[in-house]
Amino acid sequence: MSNGFSTRRPGRPPRPYDHRRWAAVRVLVAEDFEILARSVGTGLRREGMAVDVVLDGTTALERLAVTRYDVVILDRDLPGVHGDEICRRLAYGRHETRVLMLTASGTIEDRVDGLSLGADDYLPKPFAFAELVARVRALARRATPPLPPTLAYADLTLDPARRAAFRAGRRLELSPREFALLECLLAMPGVVVSAEELLERVWDEATDPFSSAVKHTVHRLRAKLGDPPVIETVREGGYRLGAS
Repeated sequence: MSNGFSTRRPGRPPRPYDHRRWAAVRVLVAEDFEILARSVGTGLRREGMAVDVVLDGTTALERLAVTRYDVVILDRDLPGVHGDEICRRLAYGRHETRVLMLTASGTIEDRVDGLSLGADDYLPKPFAFAELVARVRALARRATPPLPPTLAYADLTLDPARRAAFRAGRRLELSPREFALLECLLAMPGVVVSAEELLERVWDEATDPFSSAVKHTVHRLRAKLGDPPVIETVREGGYRLGAS
């Protein structure tokens, strides 16, 4: 990559982490080089992740205070609040969020320094995007209880690593949002997942919390899954995988 390449709004406290086996990955990108930040955000969304992007440390702390992220991609030299200070605060508070620190310096001393601040992983610029994705997924697995490598329910199977989903052996052509939504439901088969929870895990903060994005995505996903129906709507509850 060249050049170094929630539904929760400010004022609302983050929901306590309930240790459900969430599958979709929520990421905060905190990087002051806007072209790089937007490129990383776009690329991770194409990988099915929900991504918010900020360009300074002050805003990063605001986002971290109101949204539970699995991973923060943290540029070390952020304006406002320095990346080192953000990392210290997360480590001191024993925060659930895992930290992947980015820096323009690739020396061993700099890596040791960054890790000693409490970062979980360290990636010097420039970096290969495929490596960034692999590191984010590895950190996300450490942020939540483990899931099996392949998720299955009835005749549905989903392989997150290959970004592949099948029903009765037929490959499903799903958008990143549809894939992530199905991944969340498959992670908790039979459990009712509210539209708010799905919106928080699959969409980024730019999505209107009162929109019908979840409803429309579920409608498209049902059409692609075909018959017999496998996603149930629970009145005033949300959605769950039911008997097919």
